[in-house]
Amino acid sequence: MPQSPLSQDPANAIPVASVLRKSRWRWRTIAIAALAIAILAIFARIGGDAQNTGGDQIARIIIDGVIVSDKDRLEVISDLAENDSVKAVIIAINSPGGTTAGGEELFEAISLLREKKPTVAVVHEVGASAAYMSAIAAERIFARRLSIVGSIGVLYQHINMGKLLDTVGIDFDKIQSGPLKAEPDIDDPLAGVARVSLQKLVDDSFNWFVDIVAERRDLSRVTALDLADGRILTGRMALEAGLIDQIGSEAEAIAWLQENKEIDKDLPVNTKFPLPEDELEQLLRFVGSQIGASIGLDSNSASLNGLVSVWQMNP
Repeated sequence: MPQSPLSQDPANAIPVASVLRKSRWRWRTIAIAALAIAILAIFARIGGDAQNTGGDQIARIIIDGVIVSDKDRLEVISDLAENDSVKAVIIAINSPGGTTAGGEELFEAISLLREKKPTVAVVHEVGASAAYMSAIAAERIFARRLSIVGSIGVLYQHINMGKLLDTVGIDFDKIQSGPLKAEPDIDDPLAGVARVSLQKLVDDSFNWFVDIVAERRDLSRVTALDLADGRILTGRMALEAGLIDQIGSEAEAIAWLQENKEIDKDLPVNTKFPLPEDELEQLLRFVGSQIGASIGLDSNSASLNGLVSVWQMNP
C-alpha cells in the first residue's frame, strides 16, 4: 500500500506538527488574554461603582438613543430607590422613543422610584414617544423652549417586498399552524384579518398610553386623545398644552428640587446610568464594534421588533 509523501519523509512531519502546536498555543494565548481583560474589566466596574456610593448626592439616569428593555438599567433604578445617600433623581432624556415594552418598563420603574425619591425629568433635544412615556412617570418635567416633545402614539411597521421578490424571481412560501401565524408576509400587503388583528394590538397599546398621559398630566381623556395624534411640539408648545411643567434644563430642575423638596443645590450630581466605563471596557466595546462591523452588524442601531413608539429611528 503506497504511503503519502509526508509519511515517507519524517523530516516533513516535523514542521507540520510544529505548526499545529504553534497554532494551539496562539489560540490558548488569545483565550487567556481575553479572559484576563474580562476579569480586569469586571473589577474595574466594581471599583467604579464603589467610588460613587459615598456621601449625599443627586443621582442622574441618562435615557439616550433608542429605548429598549434593559435589565441593568432596571437594577440601577431599583438600587437608587433603596440608597439613603441618594436624595433626588434626575432623569436626563434625549431619545426619539423606542419599543412600547421598553417605554412601559421605564414608566413603571420610574413610577416606583418616584414614590421613594424626588424624581424629575429633563428633556434635552428630544423626548418623544416612548421617551415621553418615560418622562411622565417623573414628578415634574422640564424641557428647553425648542426641545422636541410629544409624538404620543404607537405603530407597527410592515414592508411589502412582493414586487421586489417577483422581479428577482424569489417565491416566498410557508406552512403555518393558523391563519395569523407569522403574519403579515413580507411578500404581501398588510390586509385582511392580519391587518385587523394588528390594528387591535396597536389600539390596545395606544389606549393605555393615552390613559397614562391623561392621568399623569392631569388632563381629560378627550384632551389627551386630541394631543395623541402623533404630533411633535416644541417645549413652549408642550408647556402650553400641559405636557410639561416648566421650561428649563438641569439647573432649573435642581433649583426646583431645592425650593420644593429641600434638596441642597450644592450636592454633587452623579451619573448612575449608563454604568461607567474605564479604558478596558471602552477597548472591549471598540473591539466588539469592529468585529460586528466586519460581519455586517451595526452596533449603533437597535433592532426594534413588534410594536414601537418612536418619532425617528435615528436621533
